[in-house]
Amino acid sequence: MDMSEFICGENELPLDRLVTDGGLCSIFRTIACVGDSLSSGEFEATDENGENKTYHDCFEYSWGQYLARMAGCKVYNFSRGGMTANEYCEMFAEENGCWDREKACQAYILALGANDIHCHPLGSVEDIDLECFSNNEGTFAGYYAQIVQRYKQISPDAKFFFMTMPRGDRHTGDGELADAHASLLYELAGIFENAYVLDFRKYAPEYDEQFRSRFYLGGHLNPAGYLLTARMTASYIDYLIRKNPDDFSQVGFIGTPYKYSGEKI
Repeated sequence: MDMSEFICGENELPLDRLVTDGGLCSIFRTIACVGDSLSSGEFEATDENGENKTYHDCFEYSWGQYLARMAGCKVYNFSRGGMTANEYCEMFAEENGCWDREKACQAYILALGANDIHCHPLGSVEDIDLECFSNNEGTFAGYYAQIVQRYKQISPDAKFFFMTMPRGDRHTGDGELADAHASLLYELAGIFENAYVLDFRKYAPEYDEQFRSRFYLGGHLNPAGYLLTARMTASYIDYLIRKNPDDFSQVGFIGTPYKYSGEKI
């Protein structure tokens, strides 16, 4: 048996090894995807003249549900087309039962920002009151942190994965804002325990014309594009688990009263 499959190589990058079966991401039995249209399997349709667009969240085609089928786990789509962190905290999560304790998960993947950076101030970690999320400022940083803080109350030992925006994605728009968004996510991962960055901006392929011709349908992904995103997400999490095995050794106890504090072996 070749154990190298389960050990992170010294010079390996997050997406060097693309898994198709969920990889070690499969250790999570419950995952929530918090996001916008790109987390909802949204497709664009037009009339016969190619005008008058309509948008449709087709969750079975979302990368979250592709991930669920690959990894054999339960994945919640806590997402909707056009979602912002502000709307999620102020209306959507409450109205759709996303804070319900019976939906507590072992892992949360946050893929917000594409809409936020064009309609709300980005803010900074200075906008966050770690003791009381209701005191957070009304910036993207404040609302994004509130999402993490509220889920930490529901599932204290859960793992959090913050997804940056790929280069060249028309949906994300301005490159400088997307760069600032990525930098903020690294800062947030630095202040929250059990938080990691899925840096698609740095490690995913550029969503250039060639990529879009194969994986886009209008301004959003096509079915193959959402499947590819699922594989990249699973592969990145698989990489993080192999790179940081001690961090994930007690995933099976998340959501239970149990922990292991004895010798490692």
